[in-house]
Amino acid sequence: MPASPSEGPTPVVLVDALRREIVEGALVPGTRITEASVARRHGVSRVPVREALRALEAEGFVESTPHVGSRVAAIPVDEADDLFAVREALEISTARRAAQRARELFGEPRPPEDWWRTRRVLGQLLDDGDAAVEAGDLDRLVELNDRFHVGVAQLSGSATLATLLRQLSNKIEWLYALDTFSRGKRLWPDHRRILAAIDAGDEAGAAELMGWHVRESRIGFLARTEPADRVADLRATPPALPPTIPTPTIPTPTIPTPTISTSETSTPTTSAAAAPPA
Repeated sequence: MPASPSEGPTPVVLVDALRREIVEGALVPGTRITEASVARRHGVSRVPVREALRALEAEGFVESTPHVGSRVAAIPVDEADDLFAVREALEISTARRAAQRARELFGEPRPPEDWWRTRRVLGQLLDDGDAAVEAGDLDRLVELNDRFHVGVAQLSGSATLATLLRQLSNKIEWLYALDTFSRGKRLWPDHRRILAAIDAGDEAGAAELMGWHVRESRIGFLARTEPADRVADLRATPPALPPTIPTPTIPTPTIPTPTISTSETSTPTTSAAAAPPA
């Protein structure tokens, strides 16, 4: 029995629920979405449904036509390479910032509790992922993988990067809805190495490990749709890492050595007049 409109989900929760239905394939591309059916199914009025559909249209999950209505958009297969490229650059930045923040926080008497909370969650995610790999539970592994990457973005301290990554992850997850391609198991061990570099405050190492990790996911997906030479280029070209900004050094002031003239350093001679009596 659906909940009453007063007990229904908030607009944000409704957007998340509809997006999840689209990404997981409950609402396939081309499906007509009516405000009335969504309102009835989720126990809300039409106003939050209208807002949710506008938000999903802005994200590219829904297409709306005046006087016709809304439908689930087509999966953006032609944008796959671009989406992975953007994610690669974004995740390199989150890993690098997370490592930088870790180094700075460990210089303080005690890192803040919110940082520790996220770090503990990531540690548990790694253990849960190892168990999922051993059990062959790939569906669970996909969920844990997404949560790990968002957690690294949270460690970076940038709410903007975390929000962008969530949006991008949803789009890429939607791409995988095209088939049941098994992913994640081979690359799961990368996560421990990435987190170890972050813990060590190794910005360059964390960025490089994350870059190749996302690149391998990109190659695995595109190998089924892109020409072989394109895939070979991706394997041969390292991810573009941000330039390292060296720590500024303060030059030591140079104190000039005074020049002493020859006359000042020569041994004075005693004049005849000044000679002592014989």
